[in-house]
Amino acid sequence: MGQVITIAQQKGGAGKTTLAVNLAVGFARAGRTVALMDTDPQGSAGRWFMTRLEQSDAPGLEFSTASAWGVPYECRKLAEKNDIVIIDTPPKADSDLRPALRAADLVLIPVATSHLDLWAVEAVLDLARREDKPALIVMTRGRAGTRLADDVTRKAGEMAAEVAATTMANRVVYAETLGQGRAAPEAPRGPAHEEVENLVREVEARLNHL
Repeated sequence: MGQVITIAQQKGGAGKTTLAVNLAVGFARAGRTVALMDTDPQGSAGRWFMTRLEQSDAPGLEFSTASAWGVPYECRKLAEKNDIVIIDTPPKADSDLRPALRAADLVLIPVATSHLDLWAVEAVLDLARREDKPALIVMTRGRAGTRLADDVTRKAGEMAAEVAATTMANRVVYAETLGQGRAAPEAPRGPAHEEVENLVREVEARLNHL
């Protein structure tokens, strides 16, 4: 059976879909079979995938959608055929999120370099704890060397959750490739390649130690 990664954050605009699609492509490029599931009614991951289907040279991924109640069934089907299943969830922390957390082996919580994002983490961490699921905070849209970035990263580290060593910086390539149905590792080689590759290795190591 494959392993399930649920990406959750109560606040919108934290980079959930960007993290989901870059991890999906990163794992696929590392030789894993990958399925991406979109449970967000906004459907951003679904729109990305439909755009991706037009790219004949893009590595294949399996894609599915599900409402909250349908997540466990759909997840089991995908995990039977794929090494990694990544669930992109709606920006909320309530009962609708619980099925996706319950199905997860690991919960990733994206946090943009903002105190507002950080304040929204506690609710997701609380739900993950109730489901007894390990959580990993991933800093997104990072601005290295700024006082705000250092402060938010330090405060994230003070929470009862691990913070990924890899930060996804605030790079134009993430937004550009998303609109093209691609991910940063599929653009000409640059710093974002290393960020995604490092994050894939870090998440995989975390999964292997569960």
